[in-house]
Amino acid sequence: MLIVMKRGAEQEDIDRVVARIQDKGMTARPIPGGERVAVAVLHNSGRVEESAFLELPGVKETIPVTKPYKLVSRETQAEDTQVRVGDVSIGNGGFATVAGPCAVESEAQALSIAREVKRAGASIFRGGAFKPRTSPYAFQGLGLQGLQILARVREETGLPVVTEAVDSESMDMIEEYADMIQIGTRNMQNFSLLRRAGRAGKPVMLKRGMSATVEEWLMAAEYLMEEGNTQILLCERGVRTFVRHSRNTLDLSAVPVVRQESHLPVLVDPSHAAGRRDQVVPLSRAAMVVGAHGIMVEVHNAPEAALSDGSQSLYPDQFEDLQKQLAAIAGAFSGYAEQYG
Repeated sequence: MLIVMKRGAEQEDIDRVVARIQDKGMTARPIPGGERVAVAVLHNSGRVEESAFLELPGVKETIPVTKPYKLVSRETQAEDTQVRVGDVSIGNGGFATVAGPCAVESEAQALSIAREVKRAGASIFRGGAFKPRTSPYAFQGLGLQGLQILARVREETGLPVVTEAVDSESMDMIEEYADMIQIGTRNMQNFSLLRRAGRAGKPVMLKRGMSATVEEWLMAAEYLMEEGNTQILLCERGVRTFVRHSRNTLDLSAVPVVRQESHLPVLVDPSHAAGRRDQVVPLSRAAMVVGAHGIMVEVHNAPEAALSDGSQSLYPDQFEDLQKQLAAIAGAFSGYAEQYG
């Protein structure tokens, strides 16, 4: 349930509502809004008696929340969340591009690619320091050295950096070095890791599990928000199907569904969905058209020699051309809105 306060309600009114919720053995989560504060009731085992709160000073109304994902639902928060990653804002109407190699291989490699993607207009640099791989014999990442290289990338280029945490130990290091924490598809339902990320002081990018429904994905985000982290990006990266023409199937239909169900921004990762370089550009264009808040694509200056996922990585000049195409699409949208909006 959501308890909506009157416009101009005093802090003591809000505190009184919080205290009553806690007295009944439930958890209160105040949610500041544009005009008024609402208080979400969490951990209730059954129906919450509305009259116990409607009688309190400063309370305007109570609203039942029907979704199992309470905090990420638009029933709880109608306006879009804006996520700040460094000096980049995602979810404010623009289109963010996260770009970089699948894995950080060396300082020279990372800096070279970072300079290229920044010149082409990327918003955030991505690069894996810890790499959960299907094979235990595949390159597993540089670990702490990779994080230090990412910090050097940020220092030189000014681009904020995002990298994946695979466990609590790596989370501690990433929280120190990176600007945003990524939870990968294999860990979407690693609930202890989600709770740790929810307590982190950094934004979190939550990738959809390769076999997860939209509801399961949003419930995973609920774990993060329930721990107090409101700076969450959702990332659609394709789901496992029977097709053989791509590694996974990019579920673009999930983007408008998530935007309708949740106030959290949603990105699309066409690189991991396709697994093939030739599909990344058209899927990126499609992501913008269906309403994604941005994309995350892999870029490598020598993908044929990459230690991880070279076959799906764009060359820097291909990424630059993609950025131009996305700008043209955005311009077409703007012109359409001016003429018909």
